[in-house]
Amino acid sequence: MTVPELAYIALAVADPGASAEFFEDAFGLPRDELAMDGRTVPAIRAGRTALALFAATDPFLGPGTVRGVHHVAIADDDPPGAAAATGIPICGEPRPGPGGRCQVALAPSETLRVRVRLTEPLESWTASSDVVERVDHIGVASTDNRAARDIFTGRLACRYESQQTDSEVETIAESFTTDTDLPVFHVRRSRLVASMRVTFITVGDTELEFLEDLTTRVRADEARHDAAGNTRGDRSAIARFIAMRGAGLHHVAFKTPDIAAALARLDAAGHRLIDRRGRPGSRRAQIGFIHPAASGGVLLHFVQRKEL
Repeated sequence: MTVPELAYIALAVADPGASAEFFEDAFGLPRDELAMDGRTVPAIRAGRTALALFAATDPFLGPGTVRGVHHVAIADDDPPGAAAATGIPICGEPRPGPGGRCQVALAPSETLRVRVRLTEPLESWTASSDVVERVDHIGVASTDNRAARDIFTGRLACRYESQQTDSEVETIAESFTTDTDLPVFHVRRSRLVASMRVTFITVGDTELEFLEDLTTRVRADEARHDAAGNTRGDRSAIARFIAMRGAGLHHVAFKTPDIAAALARLDAAGHRLIDRRGRPGSRRAQIGFIHPAASGGVLLHFVQRKEL
């Protein structure tokens, strides 16, 4: 079965021009300009897809938009016909999108709050750099990964890649030491502090990464951007996101051949990081997060891993 291509990922940022410069300078990725409604929209090419950069106040994104990953656009030669074939209702009428291509927006209520648009294909070309090979995945804060798999593989023709569970367990050990006898050690019962089900669905040359919190009875930690992350912190970030905004698109990850070099390059350029060195992540990867302030309001991270 042919997997549909991902035409672009729409990012809502504070200043599209400044964000484009960040991706050009820090990631070494080429910039494109997409014509739309008598203007141009800056776009960054990564692999076979593009990052289309919009101000959060841009009417094209709709009212009440906050900074972050806004929507993904799947390519199809006939967006209205493809939308009808999915059986998913559309929002509004077909309209021109980036590149002047016809697009339709699917109802988020039917796609687990993931904003999905179907668009005529953009001009096809591939781009990479010594820092970024392609978009590795788009993270989704999810409340039901089983339903996500059914919708995105069964109705949108994407392909299931893999699923895993990421957990963090806390164990406390006590020691009692005297100067007249051997020390005594006591280990308390281990406690699960974080667990997420992670499901990867392939679209184009990347994946949607659905992150479902399995420890809903565990209180989420406070946000920490001044310390390196861990599974517990990642789980808390998803829990807080859903509590504040509901399920939906959460972050963008970029595949890099050398995560240490990639993070060092951003650090040396003065960009704010969450992780200054790679740490374990899904699919036996090393990951490192970049603070949203660096890109204009979008959470990003690097991924170094072998292909499955």
